[in-house]
Amino acid sequence: MDQVYIGHHPSTSESSGQRNTNSFGPLTFKSDGTFQISIFEDLHFGENAWDQWGPQQDINSVKVINEILEAESPGLVVLNGDLITGENTFLENSTSYVDQIVGPLVDRGLSWASTYGNHDYDYNISGNAILAREKLWPNSRTTQMVFGDEAGVSNYYLPVYDSDCSDESCTPGLLLWFFDSRGGFRYQQKDGSGNRVGQPDWVDFSVVNWFLQTNAELVNKYGKMIPSLGFVHIPTYASYVLQEEGIDPHAEPGINDDYPLAPQAQGWCADGRNDGSCDYGGQDIPFMQAVSAVPGFIALFSGHDHGDTFCAKWDRLLPNMTVTPQNYVNLCFSQHSGYGGYGNWERGSRQVLVTKSKLMNSEIDTWIRLESGNIVGSISLNSTYGEDRYPATNNTKTYCPTCNYTSVQEKT
Repeated sequence: MDQVYIGHHPSTSESSGQRNTNSFGPLTFKSDGTFQISIFEDLHFGENAWDQWGPQQDINSVKVINEILEAESPGLVVLNGDLITGENTFLENSTSYVDQIVGPLVDRGLSWASTYGNHDYDYNISGNAILAREKLWPNSRTTQMVFGDEAGVSNYYLPVYDSDCSDESCTPGLLLWFFDSRGGFRYQQKDGSGNRVGQPDWVDFSVVNWFLQTNAELVNKYGKMIPSLGFVHIPTYASYVLQEEGIDPHAEPGINDDYPLAPQAQGWCADGRNDGSCDYGGQDIPFMQAVSAVPGFIALFSGHDHGDTFCAKWDRLLPNMTVTPQNYVNLCFSQHSGYGGYGNWERGSRQVLVTKSKLMNSEIDTWIRLESGNIVGSISLNSTYGEDRYPATNNTKTYCPTCNYTSVQEKT
């Protein structure tokens, strides 16, 4: 069976066939001093395209995106990794799923920024190829600021300015940092036995250096600390240990079903071996040190573990860790957004509301909007988060209504 694709197509000139190069202006707070982000993670488009249920999952995932965006009004959409199930894609059109994913955003005139996850890297797909496809759309703010064979692709930052700022000469009120945790497999590479070649699954040291240097340059340029948020697909080992310490459903509301969660550098050895003989190699330690050392870095948002949706405050030296955070950082999961990928937790999207008046105290608000329209896990990430009490999150499930999982065909 041929691969099925349904979706939008990038804007082109009918006469020249050239891509639309119109660009959006800089990100800005609204006039009321707020800036909202909608995070979609683990969409997993392109899964089993040769079976009836594969394309149906994608159709239902588009429905989720539309339902969320009808209920929320973000200034930016973040696609936080595993946009595509790369191991199921074909070389010829592996990135065309981007058009289907972003269709609801294009229809609403919204811009987006992506990080890439482990399933976005495989033999027939790469971060570079996805970025190239994204760049056919003027709405995409995804870019690459760190180059190198081991850096990954989606490493960059975006400033958010005051509402009265018409260009980038103003001082940003907020910085959004995007990190590529890589993983998956190397594009079009096989070893001597014909097996795909694995790729490290942590934020590379070159990216950590870039982050620290660039942040220092921005502080020097503007003469002040600028509050910031971060996005990375695979969570850090600190999230793993915080989960091991225990997640209180009333102090840290959210689903906690993926236990234990899968952090960066899982299964690697400290000497770089990945032969199944080690549990964790510690290669994400420089990244953890960096995000906890930068003043004003409020929260890091991850996906990857579809059954986890909680936020936990990392504010102390944790057991079996060597990193003591210099500043506390909230480590948050979002909500599994797509019908692709494992698990039947109700699909949804984490919302992040940044209010200028609260930024002075390093405080933001966040909640999860579910495809049913319900809101769960509404919290304030403030100095007393972890002590404040909230309603526990109901663990609701949804199932693809148009997918016939008994119909399975041979891949051709």
